[in-house]
Amino acid sequence: MSTKPTYEELEQQVLALSQEAQRCQIAESAFYRQKAYLEALHETSLGLIDKLDKEELLENILDRAASLTGTAHGYIYLREPGEDTMKMQMGMGFFKGQLGRRVARGEGMGGCVWEQEAPLLVDDYQCWPGRIPDKNLDELRSIVGIPMKSESEVVGVIGLAHVDEQRRFTQEDLTVLERFAALALLALEKAGLYADVRRELAERKRAEAVLRESEARYRTLLESSPDPIVVYDMKGVATYVNPAFEQTFGMSRDELLGRQIDFVPDESWPETRQAIEKMLSGQKITLFETRRLTRDGRVLDIQLSSTLYRGVDGQPAGNIVILRDISAQKQAEKELQSYRDQLEELVAERTAELEKANRELEEQVEERKRAENSLREHQKDLRAQSHHLEEVNTALRVLLKQHEEDKRELSDMVRRNVEELVTPYLEKLSSSRLDTRQKTLLNILETNLNNIVSPFINRLTAQMGNLTPMEIRVADLIKAGKTNKEIAELLLVSKNTVLFHRHNIRSKLNIKNKKINLRAHLLSFEK
Repeated sequence: MSTKPTYEELEQQVLALSQEAQRCQIAESAFYRQKAYLEALHETSLGLIDKLDKEELLENILDRAASLTGTAHGYIYLREPGEDTMKMQMGMGFFKGQLGRRVARGEGMGGCVWEQEAPLLVDDYQCWPGRIPDKNLDELRSIVGIPMKSESEVVGVIGLAHVDEQRRFTQEDLTVLERFAALALLALEKAGLYADVRRELAERKRAEAVLRESEARYRTLLESSPDPIVVYDMKGVATYVNPAFEQTFGMSRDELLGRQIDFVPDESWPETRQAIEKMLSGQKITLFETRRLTRDGRVLDIQLSSTLYRGVDGQPAGNIVILRDISAQKQAEKELQSYRDQLEELVAERTAELEKANRELEEQVEERKRAENSLREHQKDLRAQSHHLEEVNTALRVLLKQHEEDKRELSDMVRRNVEELVTPYLEKLSSSRLDTRQKTLLNILETNLNNIVSPFINRLTAQMGNLTPMEIRVADLIKAGKTNKEIAELLLVSKNTVLFHRHNIRSKLNIKNKKINLRAHLLSFEK
C-alpha cells in the first residue's frame, strides 16, 4: 500500500511541472518564431527568384532582410572581381546617404566581415573599436553584418542596423540572416547568369546581323560582278551562278543549279583535268587560259581563276570559279600580230631606203671633208692677216695712249694757267663793288671757267655723252652742293627749270625712282 506524498514533495512536483510548462511555452514560442522565419525565408526566396534586374534585386534583398529583422536601416556592399575595395551599392534608411562609400578589407563592419568571412554582431557601434571614425555614423547602435560567399570568396556584405539604443539584434536574427544571405547570393548569381545570357544573346544577334549584312554584301558583289561566277560543291555540282554567267553562256540558273555544267570542249579537257587536280591539292588557279562552250555552240576564249572554300568544320566544301571572256582580247591580239607583221615589212623596206640614204650621205661627207680641207687652208691665210692686223692695232693703241696723255697734260696746263692767270683777277673783281647783275655775270664766268677745266665735267661728258650743256652745268652745281634756288639764280633760270633738268639728269644716269642721292652719285665720278 502506497504512502501519501508529503506537502514538500507535492510542492516540488508542482514546481517541476511549472518549470516544464514554462519550458514548453518557450519551446512553443521559439517554434512559432522559427516557423515565421522559415515562412518569411520561403516567401523571400520565391520573391527573389523572380527578380532578374540587378538593381531591383538588390533593393528587394535589402528590403526583405530588413523586414526579417524588424529594422528600417540597411546596406549592401559588393566587390567587383580583382578589386581591393567594396562599394556600397544599395542603402535604405540611415544608409541611403552613404551610397558609394568604399571600404577596404578590415575597415568598418563591411571590411571586418569581408576579412573574417563570417557573420559579425556588434551591440553598440559607437563603442566598437573597429568602427569607421566618421561623425556621420555616431547615430548607429546595434549593427549586424552577413557575408555573401561564392565558393571560398566573399563577393558582398549585407548589413543591418538599429539607431534606437533599446533595440538589439539576437543570435537568432544572425542565423536567419545567414540563411537569407545564401538565398540572396543565389538570386544575385542567377541575375548575373541571366545578364550574361542576355549579353551573349545580344552579341550573337549582333554577330548574326553582321553575318547577314556580310552575306548580303557578298551576294550583291557576286550578283553585280561583270565576270561570270559559278560555285561548285566537291562533286562538281553547280550550287550558284551569277547573272553574268547566264548572260555570257546563254544558260539559265534553273537548268544549271544542282547539275554538272557541260560546257568544256573536248580539246580543252586534258588541261582542265590538270587544273582541277591542282585545285584539289590546295593550290589556287590564277588566270588560267582555256576555252568554254556557250549554249548556241560558240567557243569562247576564257581566263579562269579558281580556289577552294571551306565549311564550318574546316573541311573543303567546294570551289569558286571566276571566268572572264577574253575572246575579244584574243582577236585584238591576232589583229595586233598581223599589224606587227605588216610593220616589220615596212621596217625592212624603210631599212633598205635608209641604207641607200646612208651611202649618199657618206658621199656627201667625203665631199664636205674636201671642202673643210680647203677651208682650213683659207683659215691659215686669214690667221696670218689677223696677226698683221693685231700688230697694227697694238701700234694704234700706243698712239692713242700717247694722245690721251698729251690731252691730259694739255688739260692740266690749261687748268694751271686759269688758276694762276685768271682766277686771281676774278677774285679781285668779286671783291670789288659790283652791282647784282655784274656779280651774277661774274659768277657765271667763274662757273663756266671751272666747267672748262673741271676733270669732273670731262669724266661726266665722257661717260654720259647724252647730257646737254645746260644739264652738265646743273650737274656740276649740284655736285658743288648748291640748292635749287641757288642754281636758278646762278644760271638765270626759274626753280622749276632746275627741277626739270634734275629729273632729266636722274633719268639719263639710270637712277630715276631709286633711293640714291644725286649729289653723292655725281661725286662718285671724281673717284
